[in-house]
Amino acid sequence: MLGELAALGTAISWTVSAVLYRRALADTKPLQANIVRLSCTSLLLVAFVVVIGKSTVFTSLPLYAVALSSLSGLIGLGLGDTLYMVSLKQIGVSRAVPISCTYPLFSLLFALLIQPKTVGLGVTIAAIAIVFGIWLLAKEEEPDKGLEQKGLRIRGALFALGAAIVWAVSITMINAAVTLPATSNLDSALVLNTIRVVSVAVFLLASTPLTDRKFTFTKVQRKSLILLVLGGLVALGLGWFLLAYSFLFISEAQAVPISSTTPLFAVVLGMIFLRERITIRNVAGTLAIVFGIFILFTL
Repeated sequence: MLGELAALGTAISWTVSAVLYRRALADTKPLQANIVRLSCTSLLLVAFVVVIGKSTVFTSLPLYAVALSSLSGLIGLGLGDTLYMVSLKQIGVSRAVPISCTYPLFSLLFALLIQPKTVGLGVTIAAIAIVFGIWLLAKEEEPDKGLEQKGLRIRGALFALGAAIVWAVSITMINAAVTLPATSNLDSALVLNTIRVVSVAVFLLASTPLTDRKFTFTKVQRKSLILLVLGGLVALGLGWFLLAYSFLFISEAQAVPISSTTPLFAVVLGMIFLRERITIRNVAGTLAIVFGIFILFTL
């Protein structure tokens, strides 16, 4: 039961963080927002690990697990989350979150590429449901807004889809890191998650002379800074830790679909806190995606 509750907590954490990010992105560019979020969150996570007396765990971790965790961070939090923030800014929480949460489909596709086997009817139905859901969420609803708005929605959907593909790779890596015999415990899960965040934060800061030559990330407004830090703590500190923790009790095939219920919470919170317009098409697209994800993991 602990594994299932942890995975559900992941879904709720990711939804809350999406709302916080969306508000911060009103005054901040996605890349700069990601740099600020990761930098501040990494410092707080390291401080937390030190305060609770778990810093010695760093030296006891296998190099292989550290490498996997770091690479997972660079791919998922660096590239994937930047794409995700672009999509949040362009199409909002109620659309970006459901589309980006299609990563289980890509996890399955990658697995099939590694170990080819016959695709059954269930996989086909799930894939059709997910693609149909994406189409509903990306489809232009208000023609009177013109081609520019339609193009923005399509680009936002593509960014969210790109985030899903990248996340699929990242989650597989962190799962492999926390389920090794030497790391399958709560302390290791916490420290590996911290390493994951710190690695990408260091990389993004080191690359700012190329990606942000004017260092505009240092000029983020105080309100946006608070929202980004809170969002980072909820998503990267609590959310990813709960997901890694769930892997200790249940398999990835059980944890991922539970954590993928995020779209259901996103529709509700997007409407309540961001006043996003929710239509029958939004709800139908979200339900189709969630249905497809559950089908994938009940085969």
